[in-house]
Amino acid sequence: MAGALENIKILDLSRVLAGPYCTMILGDLGAEVIKVEAPGGSDETRKWGPPFQNGVSAYYLCANRNKKSITLDLKSPEGNAAIKELVRESDVIINNFKTGIMQRLGLDYATLTEINPGLVYCSITGFGETGPYKDMPGYDFIIQAMSGLMSITGDSESGPQKVGVAITDILTGLYACIGIQGALLERTQSGIGQKLDLSLYDAAVSSLVNIGSNYLMAGKKPSALGNQHANIVPYQTFSTKDGEMVIAVGNDHQFKRLCDILEIPEYASDERFRTNPDRVANREILIPLLQRVFSTKRTTYWQEKCQEHSIPCGPIQTIDEVANDPQLNKRNMFIDAEHPTAGNIRMIGSPLKLSRTPVNTRHHPPDAGEHTDELMGKSAISKQKN
Repeated sequence: MAGALENIKILDLSRVLAGPYCTMILGDLGAEVIKVEAPGGSDETRKWGPPFQNGVSAYYLCANRNKKSITLDLKSPEGNAAIKELVRESDVIINNFKTGIMQRLGLDYATLTEINPGLVYCSITGFGETGPYKDMPGYDFIIQAMSGLMSITGDSESGPQKVGVAITDILTGLYACIGIQGALLERTQSGIGQKLDLSLYDAAVSSLVNIGSNYLMAGKKPSALGNQHANIVPYQTFSTKDGEMVIAVGNDHQFKRLCDILEIPEYASDERFRTNPDRVANREILIPLLQRVFSTKRTTYWQEKCQEHSIPCGPIQTIDEVANDPQLNKRNMFIDAEHPTAGNIRMIGSPLKLSRTPVNTRHHPPDAGEHTDELMGKSAISKQKN
């Protein structure tokens, strides 16, 4: 069955995570994605690990399905010419080289749009192609630190903490995917492409959402609240008799129902806790009172009670529990594929569920240069030896 982006061709010159994650999503949606690396393979994640399966990195596998791979030396006249020839028949080119490298290679936006005016050209850098930081290298951990994300993650005892995955890479990849599809949609009206200048730093700051808005409106520097919410109470973890769970009370009606199942109905009408602003102002009083009750029974008891009364809640699951979750498995969030080197591999599936053009895994994450002969011949370009 055809994918939503079946007729879109993408040249992927990116590596590591933000760019490859973007192009994997586009590939999942049906686009033809050609991953371009230097001879021998230049995506650093091919060597990041363990774990490896038959020498293939699990990290590389997480962001590179539904692509084909060619290897070219972009610094050589032949490789440079080959890319420009591929650009003629491509819709999108994406790279995450440091600012200035594409210009030095003669593959800048101005040059490539002379070849293909309809080209959507996406650049991903740490800090963007303008501004005083434009030449600084940017990595997820650095960006989490500089963007303010780490200052609000953790608590007073732990100090600043990073998110457990490279979240700014993921966010930037998602923004790139949105921007590329927006530019392609606009091209149907104008007939011409455009350049996207995305940065990890911008994407990270955009993710501050309500915390950033709180500061901009009130001018008060936010603190790290751990598992508590800055604007909603109670919206956090609670310890039970045998573990921990999350309670997410989003309105006053839910709070009343929570008080009922905790058998403390008087708190719902207490002036200190009656409305959410009251509860935020008096969280230091309310939370210990609630915690005392949650500690008396097991997690499963409270889960059942909350679910019966439509109070959002959930256990804190480990990754092995997530991998065996019946809901996720029912929705095909874990998929199997055959890889020519690694053998049978298991991957996290796509969250995109389209009714007429469903996502499917057409290609395994490719070995470096696996499709050079096939695709270079298809484009009538002189073959290069790895």
